[in-house]
Amino acid sequence: MPRRPDNLETLHLSLELLKRIPRQRKIDSRELQIQLKEAGFERDMRTIQRQLESLCQHFDIERDDTSRPFGYRWKEAAPGLSLPGLTEQESLLMTLAEQHLQHQLPASLMRSLQGFFEQARRNLSPMHAGEAVALARQWLSKVRVVSTTLPMLPPKIKPEVFEQVSQALYNNCWLEISYTNALRKRTQAKVMPLGLAQQGVRMFMPCRFEGYADTRNLALHRIQTAQCSNLRFQRPADFDLQSYDDNGRFAFGTGNKIAIHLWVKDELAVLLAESPLATNQVIAPHTGPNGGSELKATLTDSALLVWWIRSQGDGVQVLGPNELMDDIKATKLA
Repeated sequence: MPRRPDNLETLHLSLELLKRIPRQRKIDSRELQIQLKEAGFERDMRTIQRQLESLCQHFDIERDDTSRPFGYRWKEAAPGLSLPGLTEQESLLMTLAEQHLQHQLPASLMRSLQGFFEQARRNLSPMHAGEAVALARQWLSKVRVVSTTLPMLPPKIKPEVFEQVSQALYNNCWLEISYTNALRKRTQAKVMPLGLAQQGVRMFMPCRFEGYADTRNLALHRIQTAQCSNLRFQRPADFDLQSYDDNGRFAFGTGNKIAIHLWVKDELAVLLAESPLATNQVIAPHTGPNGGSELKATLTDSALLVWWIRSQGDGVQVLGPNELMDDIKATKLA
């Protein structure tokens, strides 16, 4: 009877380790210890190593002892460990989550889910027969996120940088960074990370520099080094990521609203009737000799608005206000 708790604890540890041993790459005891800790299982290194040795004797797990720390992975033909409850639909969901949430979730959480991602890929692999599996696998080739602009490859974000940024953001800790701006000027700073935003292929981090109350956007791929400190901060009550976005702060605006009055071609008017620029947008036929429609709406004044109007060419003419006309003229002159 007194041995039962130890046996249950050993069984629990074994299952957690088996779930995290990959098939395509090797994993060492240090990485496994980190994953276990992030999942809420505090175990010392010797306990993990001893349990890994036992698992190698009872399961098709190979140990690479050519260098320390030893590496572990499932053997090529091994069936592995099936995670209970991971159906075809759940495997599909996990696969899509891995593809699209890589930079939307903390790096530690993504690592702790690695065993589920690998099991999901195996569940949907061609080696598994059956109509349900085939339909789930086909879905991956039936859906796609497409760009409305000229497609570009995303800039590279250093994995170690994203690791530290997501850790600091998740725990409300100050972040020490080395940052290079678009003019190649390098800056060392301590910042308060407030969020992450995906804009097209780029990822931005709204933050506040130490000693300043204004919020700035830093491109994650321009952060050269990052270190999450042990110093926590009180998240500012006056910052809300949704409001920050609504105010056009990711569109190079200041948050000021502007009532626009545009003439638009009929084809564009149809598209804007289907996908309005604002909730208060109004489109009415233009009474002039050129036909078309007039559009009125209240938007956030931003460089992105000016860029959009210019990108429409002769399909859009600004009828008001005067300051928007001036901005359009200024960008043409530039």
